[in-house]
Amino acid sequence: MSHNRRLTEQRGESVTLDVDGRPVSCFAGEMVATALLADGVEGFTEREGQRREPLCNMGTCFDCALTINGAPLTRACLTPVADGMRIETTLGESDA
Repeated sequence: MSHNRRLTEQRGESVTLDVDGRPVSCFAGEMVATALLADGVEGFTEREGQRREPLCNMGTCFDCALTINGAPLTRACLTPVADGMRIETTLGESDA
């Protein structure tokens, strides 16, 4: 009996997201929050001049809430990526 509990390194198909008009590559099976963090996005939203990132990663804090495919307040930590998905952050809006 094997006690090897290593995770496999298989990844899903490569998909591309549109994040504020910029292409972001990731893998099917990832959550939007994971894909953005892996891409180096620093902050998903901005409130009172402070950038916010996912805090709880289980959908309760809403600090990862983005507009995804036109639906506002969609929690990125609970939303799986899909090829061609359109994501809008609020970064820079408070600077206007």
